Amino acid sequence: MDQHTQKLMDVRLEKAKEALIENNMDARILENKEAVLKEIQSIIEPKSRVTIGGSQTLFECGVIDLLRKMDINFEDRYAQGLSREEIEVIYHNAFQCDYYLASSNAVTMNGELYNVDGTSNRVAAMSYGPKYVILVVGQNKIVKDLTEAKWRVENIAAPANNLRLNKNNACTFSGSCIDCKSDTRICATFVTHARQQKKGRFIILLVKEDYGY
Repeated sequence: MDQHTQKLMDVRLEKAKEALIENNMDARILENKEAVLKEIQSIIEPKSRVTIGGSQTLFECGVIDLLRKMDINFEDRYAQGLSREEIEVIYHNAFQCDYYLASSNAVTMNGELYNVDGTSNRVAAMSYGPKYVILVVGQNKIVKDLTEAKWRVENIAAPANNLRLNKNNACTFSGSCIDCKSDTRICATFVTHARQQKKGRFIILLVKEDYGY
């Protein structure tokens, strides 16, 4: 991205940040993934109970590797050798954790978070339970409004995630959503988080780089 395009993106990031803060969320703009890792280390207290939602962004930024090394009680859904039943326990335990980390499918410049889930464990924990929710969001996920957020999920996030998860759903062939009726469909629950009652529960780390889908 050249300097002029980045300046335009910086404007979008700043507008999103201001709107998120207006909606009682804590929002911070960070330069790169290295800054993200430092910020997370400064936020999460030692011995805290921590878990994560499914997120390509967390992998790309090195967040999961960081959490595995920190002095915390990390319930790692990606740990080797876990059975499906053990993963389900981690999903349910997320509601009692101190910090829940994930990303967002889209963040609007009106200060809204838009997310679509298959099993709904991620959006459920984002909505209720964990003391704090930390979302790492690349600048590629900043959108104008909920209409653009929906378009982004249908044409970028959902098809890419289906490919990542090896789901043989229609959008992997069409390139965009056709509202399939597949039993393996990953777009089952649609959630928008707007102005929050609990100020500062959401901590949104907006990164001036592209990450995730």
